[in-house]
Amino acid sequence: MITKKIRVYGIVQGVGFRPTVSRHAAAAGITGSVCNKGPYVEIFAQGEEKCVKDFLERLEKQPPKRAAILKINVEDMEECGQFDDFQIIESEKTKGEIFVSPDIAICEECKKEMYDPKDRRYLHPFINCTCCGPRLTILDALPYDRERTSMKEFPMCPDCASEYEDPATRRYDAQPVCCNDCGPEVYLTGREERGRAAIIATRKMIHDGGIVAIKGIGGFHLCCDATNEEAVQRLRILKNRPAKPFAVMARDVEAVKQECLVNEVQEEILDGHQKPILLLEKRKKSADSTGLCKAVAPGNPKVGIMLPYAPVQMLLFQYDDGIEMPDYLVMTSGNTSGAPICRDDKEAVEELSHLCDLILSHDRKIRIRADDSVMDFYKGEPYMIRRSRGYAPLPTMVTMPWKGQVLAAGGELKNTFCIGVDGRFYPSPYVGDLEDLRTVKALQETIHRFETLLEVEPEVAACDLHPKYNSTVVAEELGLPVVRLQHHYAHILSCMAENDRKEQVIGVAFDGTGYGTDGTIWGGELLLADYHGFERMGSIEPFLQIGGDISAKEGWRIAVSLIYQQTQDKVQTMEIVKQLDLCSEPECKVLLAMADRKMNAVTSTSAGRLFDAVSAILGIRTKSTFEGEASMALEFAAEAYEKEMWEIDEPAEGENSSDEEKKGPEDRLIMKTGSLIKYLTEKKTEGIRVEKLAYIFHQKLADLIIYGCRQIRKKTKCNCVALSGGVFQNRLLLKMVEEGLEKEHFTVLRHHLIPANDGGIALGQAAYAMQYIQEGK
Repeated sequence: MITKKIRVYGIVQGVGFRPTVSRHAAAAGITGSVCNKGPYVEIFAQGEEKCVKDFLERLEKQPPKRAAILKINVEDMEECGQFDDFQIIESEKTKGEIFVSPDIAICEECKKEMYDPKDRRYLHPFINCTCCGPRLTILDALPYDRERTSMKEFPMCPDCASEYEDPATRRYDAQPVCCNDCGPEVYLTGREERGRAAIIATRKMIHDGGIVAIKGIGGFHLCCDATNEEAVQRLRILKNRPAKPFAVMARDVEAVKQECLVNEVQEEILDGHQKPILLLEKRKKSADSTGLCKAVAPGNPKVGIMLPYAPVQMLLFQYDDGIEMPDYLVMTSGNTSGAPICRDDKEAVEELSHLCDLILSHDRKIRIRADDSVMDFYKGEPYMIRRSRGYAPLPTMVTMPWKGQVLAAGGELKNTFCIGVDGRFYPSPYVGDLEDLRTVKALQETIHRFETLLEVEPEVAACDLHPKYNSTVVAEELGLPVVRLQHHYAHILSCMAENDRKEQVIGVAFDGTGYGTDGTIWGGELLLADYHGFERMGSIEPFLQIGGDISAKEGWRIAVSLIYQQTQDKVQTMEIVKQLDLCSEPECKVLLAMADRKMNAVTSTSAGRLFDAVSAILGIRTKSTFEGEASMALEFAAEAYEKEMWEIDEPAEGENSSDEEKKGPEDRLIMKTGSLIKYLTEKKTEGIRVEKLAYIFHQKLADLIIYGCRQIRKKTKCNCVALSGGVFQNRLLLKMVEEGLEKEHFTVLRHHLIPANDGGIALGQAAYAMQYIQEGK
């Protein structure tokens, strides 16, 4: 007889690990015990050598469906008593590496039971099992046991308790287990209806064209019939959201395929256990075809679509009340613009009552908000836009020999924070834009809850260099030493950390806005960077950003400024502006006067604003109603042209002269975006097709970036390029830059499951803070 002590690390809590181990022990014929220690599961396995070996093999090859084993340590136990049977021991608490399971979408077995009239959980809105259900969003503390979740308020009935305690059942050790008799209940706020009556009233309201707020796993959604133009337009007016696409929830995979093009990889993720919103290409349809109405994602070749992941969402589509429901529902975050997603009745009544006709809530408390994750695809792989429900707080692991604990407060827009422990970095779910004080409060609250869950006491807090950011204020109020780092440098470090890159890189950071070390606005940067620091090697051509915050929404202002910078002549500028129909004559005069006096004007190298300006010059969008609208429309125009063309005729002679470099202040390399603007302006006034010019803009900008990287390589011998920043959500530019750099034999790093936008910078901040501690600062 031999005895082994086995420790299994990874996502081993809330995924039915102990029951699975117990079944493997019975099958292999061994005795011993299994105990959940919090950071890991500890197993004692006793038996004949071949039985123990068989058990270990089962453990490695057949872990629970939702587990993620990161490592298994096996030790021989010399002096050990005799085990008579195999036992599951109550959870014990120890310190160590912690991995918290994200929330898991409803599994196939639970779906079958929920729609089986003979099953005791028939139509139960909170059905779950060892393999599925809420995790992070109901968790108070670890180890993950019912008394440390928001399910502690719902004592199990005798039937649920016997399933919970029986290793042979699907609900053995399933912490949120419940049924129609003992579980939470749905109800309509401010009305009588509860349970079945509440679900029927909700379905009827949606069917009749109304809007309902619905509490899910990580917060509320606003929901209406996505095939009903009138209902969707009404939601747009109420939510003051004229053009930004709405997310859609479809009944099933077949319904998604009716509306969108879906490949195998996408289908697997669409119907997997994380169920993010996927950005999928719309199918070409005839004018009279039914399905999604135009108002869902106007002027957008893609639609953000997901499948139901909570039982209550499935019941919206299918119930035994005879109401015919549409195959598609709008499911957009339940919040007022800029505020965090609502998570309790008080918030929902205050913020959502005026946006909807009914509020369907339930009495299981949400401990941590979790918005839906949003995922695009690039070259057949997931490309994350918003990393939240189903993914947070899975850590990013690096192999740097770091030791310590840090907290990074993240950016101002699309805020997420990140906690770093040694070589593990835990990005939080999506928090939101911190211009709203409610979001700031949500950030502070979630930081506190994460520190408790992960048992960390950070030694330093990292934040952005911008002195007026609310994220900076949050970091400063934590009472810790604060490290501040430049925004674009943080972007590049996040790309390095995600790709576990230790050595220096040339960082291409292209985004909307970041505060530069020289007090100007940066956003189109070439940096030489590693974890110790960075040097600004180059940028796009600086221009005047006139009009303060409004210039981020009104691309025509940047366009006028760029044209004036090229002509240096007011009369000529007014003439071009008139030809391009950018703005009225009085508006143009005011803007030029402001430019001359540098009134409410800052020097900027923002690539995001450059995109907005080109969008305006080409007559695609002169202003944006949501962040990135003008830039997205420019990308769609270029992609439409790319689809049609086989080869592009080169722009006018002299325009391919990106090899003439221009030197800027501190001898930095300037990418000549000014002459590109001049070229596009001339060609637009000559009547060249807009889509073609949009494509040329992308191609020439990519050429300038590649050229800049080559020049820096000559100077520094650095051969690895990291691409980060929100502009690299533009897949056409990403492809042109990545493929162009690879042709030049560069190693190229890009993002995968950490967003390229500001939702990813907390990881870079945390990595820098960790290196900072190592240096004994």
